Amino acid sequence: MYDFTTLGALIGLVIAIVLIIRKVHPAYSLILGALIGGLIGGGGLVTTVDTMVSGAQSMMSSVLRIMTSGILAGALIKTGSAQKIAETIVDKMGERLALASIALATMIICAVGVFVDISVITVAPIALAIGKRANLNKECLLLAMIGGGKAGNIISPNPNTIAASEAFGVDLTSLMFKNIVPALFALVMTILLASFLSKKKNGLKVAQNDIEASSAALPGFLPAIVGPLVVIILLALRPIAGISIDPLIALPVGGLVCMLVTGNIRSVISFTEFGLSKVVGVSILLIGTGTIAGIIKASALQYDVISLLEALNMPAFVLAPLAGILMAGATASTTAGATIASQTFAPTLIAQGVPSLAAAAMVHAGATVVDSLPHGSFFHATGGSVNMSISDRMKLIPFEACVGLTATVISVIMFLIIG
Repeated sequence: MYDFTTLGALIGLVIAIVLIIRKVHPAYSLILGALIGGLIGGGGLVTTVDTMVSGAQSMMSSVLRIMTSGILAGALIKTGSAQKIAETIVDKMGERLALASIALATMIICAVGVFVDISVITVAPIALAIGKRANLNKECLLLAMIGGGKAGNIISPNPNTIAASEAFGVDLTSLMFKNIVPALFALVMTILLASFLSKKKNGLKVAQNDIEASSAALPGFLPAIVGPLVVIILLALRPIAGISIDPLIALPVGGLVCMLVTGNIRSVISFTEFGLSKVVGVSILLIGTGTIAGIIKASALQYDVISLLEALNMPAFVLAPLAGILMAGATASTTAGATIASQTFAPTLIAQGVPSLAAAAMVHAGATVVDSLPHGSFFHATGGSVNMSISDRMKLIPFEACVGLTATVISVIMFLIIG
C-alpha cells in the first residue's frame, strides 16, 4: 500500500527543516531530507530516488506556469504599475484610513499575480511614507501589508494557488473565487489587528532614513490596471463562458499588455528577464518540494493521520486545513506547504467524500497561518522591507497567524454551510 514508513517521512521532513534553519538552500535541504527520509523509511536507494524523481516531475506543470507568471510580475514591477495601483488606493482613501488602504493595496497587488513577499516590498516605501506623516509605528504598518498580502494570496494566480489547483484537479479561477469571502474576513482582521498595534506606545517609529525617495515616472492608473484586468478576464472566461484559457497563456499575455499600454514594449526583453529572476527561486524550490512531497505521498503518513482523526472522532475534512497549517509551518512557505499538503492528502480527502474544490480552498487557506516562521525567506524579506530587527519581526508572528487562521476558519465554515 505504501513504500515508506511514517517515521521515515517525518524524519526526512525534520532534517529538511533543520537544514533550512542552518541556512542550507531550501531546495537542497528538501532534496537531502527526502533522500534520508526515504532510506530511513525502508524504501531502499532505488525506490527512494525513483520516488523523488517522480515527485519532482509532478511539479513541472506548476513550474511552467510559475515561470510564465514572471512576465506579468516583471511587467507590473518594472513599469511602475504595481506601485501606481498601491499609491492610488492609498491616496484615494486618505491618511485617516491609512492602515486599511495599505492592507487593501497589498491585497490587490498580490491578488493580481505579484508574489506576496514582492507585494509587501513594493508597498513598503509607500507605507513608510504614510506612516511617517500619520505617526504610525512600523509594527502596524508591516502587519497591514503582510495581512493584506495573505488575503490577496489565497485569491491570486500565484504559485501556491496553482499548486493546489493542480493537485486537486480543480480549475484555478474557481479556486481563486472560492476563497474570496475568507480573504475579505482576513482583510478585516488585518485592519483590526493593525489598528490595535498602532496604539502601542513603545512601537518602532519610522525614521527619515527609512523613507526612499523615488523620482521614477509612474504610468497613469488606467494603464497600470489594464494588464491585471486582462488576466482576470481571461481566467474568468472558463466559469463564465466555458472558454478555457490556461494561466500559462493568461499570465504572460497580461504582462505583455501591461508593457504595451504603459509604453514599455521595447523593454520586453529586460522586463521579462527581471520577472524570470523573481520566479526562478520559487521554481527551484518547487522542484525540491516535489522530491519530499513524493516521499511523503508514498508513505504511510496519510493513512496514520486518518487513523488518528478517526480515533479522536474528528471528521475527515479537518485534515484539509490541518495539513495546510502543518506543512506550511514546517517549510515556512505558503507555496511549499500548500504543495506538499495538496499532493499528499488530495487523494485521501477526495476518497473520504470531501469535494475537491472545498478541500483545495481549505488546504490553501490553512497554508497561510504559520507560513512566515524565521526559517523561511518571507520572514526576513518582509522584516527587511521596513528595516526591522529579527527580534521585533518575531513579535508579529502571532498576529499574522490570527489573520491566516481567520481565513482558514471562514473557509471551513463555508464548506460546512455550502460544501
